[in-house]
Amino acid sequence: MLLEHRGRRPVVPESAYVAPSAVLCGAVVLGEGSRVLHGAVLTAESGEVRLGENSVVMENALVRGRADHPALIGDAVLVGPHAHVNGATVEDEVFIATGAALFPGSVAGAGAELRINSVLHVNSRLEAGTILPIGWIAAGNPAQLFSPDRHEELWQIQRELDFPGTVYGVPRGTPLREIMARQSAFYGAHREDRLVEDRTGEDRPVDPS
Repeated sequence: MLLEHRGRRPVVPESAYVAPSAVLCGAVVLGEGSRVLHGAVLTAESGEVRLGENSVVMENALVRGRADHPALIGDAVLVGPHAHVNGATVEDEVFIATGAALFPGSVAGAGAELRINSVLHVNSRLEAGTILPIGWIAAGNPAQLFSPDRHEELWQIQRELDFPGTVYGVPRGTPLREIMARQSAFYGAHREDRLVEDRTGEDRPVDPS
């Protein structure tokens, strides 16, 4: 499904493939030979999503572009099933395994590997060629790697990365009710989305019911 959002439409070259159950929303640009498989969602909320040449987004993955942090994915990248690439830059030939998560402002350097259920934190850079082990967390610039049991050490770095400011635009300690009111208003823009027919037909508004 291709959707126009905030006045922008996906761009899909003839050599690319988008599965019928995948969603491309807004300013999403696919590279030559790219593949977006069933259930994947590429959504340009207020910033672009770009997928490079011969890159593959597998089933049920999410790629989200943001105003200050577009999602920029290089060439020959694998985004595995259920992975989450949110406002991150992914350089060429990066392997993102099942369930891995990359948060806004993060960078995965060329040839890096993010293994199953690993996390690249906000505003952190994983250096080129680095392997982030299964379930581990990378935080900082350059990133340090932490096993899940090292929470107190991780927090010493993580708290300086400003997750709430980067992701929600609010200071730490802002009540969740306020955050969610802002999020509700922001995502309300989807009520105006329009369905773009497959390259040839007329546009149709999305049924809001």
